[in-house]
Amino acid sequence: MKIVVTGGAGFLGSHLVDLLVETHPGAQIVVFDKLTYAGDLRNVEDAEKKTKIDVVIGDICDQSLCRRTLSKAELLIHTAAESHVDNSFGNSLEFTMTNVLGTHVLLEACRYENVPRILHVSTDEVYGEIPVGVANESSRIAPSNPYSASKAAAEMIVSGYWKSYKAPITMVRGNNIFGTRQYPEKIIPIFIMKLLNGQKLPVHGDGKHRRHYIAASDAAAAIMTVVAKGEVMSTYNFGSEEEYSNLEIAHMICAALGYDPKEWIDHVPDRPYNDIRYGVTLDRIKSLGWAPKKSVMSELPSIIAWYKQNGFRYSGFG
Repeated sequence: MKIVVTGGAGFLGSHLVDLLVETHPGAQIVVFDKLTYAGDLRNVEDAEKKTKIDVVIGDICDQSLCRRTLSKAELLIHTAAESHVDNSFGNSLEFTMTNVLGTHVLLEACRYENVPRILHVSTDEVYGEIPVGVANESSRIAPSNPYSASKAAAEMIVSGYWKSYKAPITMVRGNNIFGTRQYPEKIIPIFIMKLLNGQKLPVHGDGKHRRHYIAASDAAAAIMTVVAKGEVMSTYNFGSEEEYSNLEIAHMICAALGYDPKEWIDHVPDRPYNDIRYGVTLDRIKSLGWAPKKSVMSELPSIIAWYKQNGFRYSGFG
């Protein structure tokens, strides 16, 4: 079985590769990654110790490369994306190129190469701001920043392929994912790295914006559960009930590293627009037998230990 993981040298992609090595012994696993600033082949070193990983370095916007890479593939898991919301405000066209055009090129390549199963990873941010309550898979799409708009546009491409070609695509929308190997721009790794480098924590605005968090290993398990049991041409939310404000996350990390939050938290100007909260239902994916197993508090010590050991990877940090 040939399985292609786009963004496989990145954060979520590398955790998926780890799980695939365990659950699909003997499969040909192909990491397809552009190796931008957030991709690093060291992320799949542990997986490569257990089995041979094929690596294709290139751009998902390159149709001929996509076709060659996907030839005879039985499964594509598409995690590659520009995903940092702050960056999207200053470089939104790059997000459109990768997230929208890249997805379209991949789906065309899959169509020509007759790939029988495709899993597209989206985000809960496509629902837009949800101050109270939760969105289900049929809720209105209402993105509110360039990143989530690009992911929503990619979903429209997926929807078009469902209707026009009956393409065997399943889509998932996830909460904020945390864990080791995450580039220090997202809130948990950047706060850890800031403190490890003796820098204060920059909290946007009043810090009351809230997010749900899911561990990378749980997210990978959710994706593979949907691959195994989910319906094609269908969408599944995944995530957890664990919800924290940005300020609460800052306090948790200060406490874990022994810093006084009164001295080490700085409130900085907010984003041009910052959704106050997201929330999704998890009923559909839980009906497949999946549930998250880990929490921020249980994983924080090992995550901090990883960044203490591997922070050198981010030599330009700060």
